[in-house]
Amino acid sequence: MTLTITPGAQAAENPYERGPDPTTAGIEAVRGPYAVSQTSVSSLSVTGFGGGTIYYPTTTADGTFGAVAVSPGFTGTQSSMAWYGPRLASQGFVVFTIDTNTTLDQPDSRGRQLLAALDYLTQRSSVRGRIDATRLGVMGHSMGGGGSLEAAKSRPSLQAAIPLTPWNTDKSWPEVTTPTLLIGAEDDTVAPVSSHAEPFYTSLPSTLDKAYLELNNAGHLAPNTSDTTIAKYSISWLKRFIDNDTRYEQFLCPLPRPSLTIEEYRGTCPHSS
Repeated sequence: MTLTITPGAQAAENPYERGPDPTTAGIEAVRGPYAVSQTSVSSLSVTGFGGGTIYYPTTTADGTFGAVAVSPGFTGTQSSMAWYGPRLASQGFVVFTIDTNTTLDQPDSRGRQLLAALDYLTQRSSVRGRIDATRLGVMGHSMGGGGSLEAAKSRPSLQAAIPLTPWNTDKSWPEVTTPTLLIGAEDDTVAPVSSHAEPFYTSLPSTLDKAYLELNNAGHLAPNTSDTTIAKYSISWLKRFIDNDTRYEQFLCPLPRPSLTIEEYRGTCPHSS
């Protein structure tokens, strides 16, 4: 028997798409379409980082998912980033909120720890069979945000990075080739956008898919509590670049306009990757 496949028929469909067609209400919702389970990872069972909690879609019917490691900031623990776990996992990602080796670790160390966490997630974790190891991203708050830039610089194969009110003494990131969404806060006095998030964004290559979202009337700790604006654009960015899901391009391009929650939004549109 001869099997005939029309050229381009399969290529036309993105095999990484997960979940129903997105809507604004859907990505702003506290929970997405997937039921979520979670499992704790003891610091005693890992090396290179401090353990954490893995959140993942319960179903196996949709195949594998992309994965994201999330770092807290200076003096913070995974509890400060816990809300990202079910929020992102319910949209179709495996999410690993981590503790760092010590709460005082600097951004370069946090970057290495994010990568160690991804390696554990894809190679040793109990959910490794649910993950596509080629579709990975990093997020982090404050020094963890600086760490997410360090991770992207060190591992160009990462598909997405989202530094949240990031802090780093290194202000220039021309080496980064990972699509990066920087989220700053207008009233941040710990990592002022003028000396952190904005120059970080400006220094990224002009050819890179990148964006800068500045939260209106928000401070440095805004990413530590459930925030619809952060969630909406983080989900869209992760979907667009980890899953290559162009259904989410509508939320990123044309560029979002200033609003009650957005002070400013800059970015490269349309996206090239």
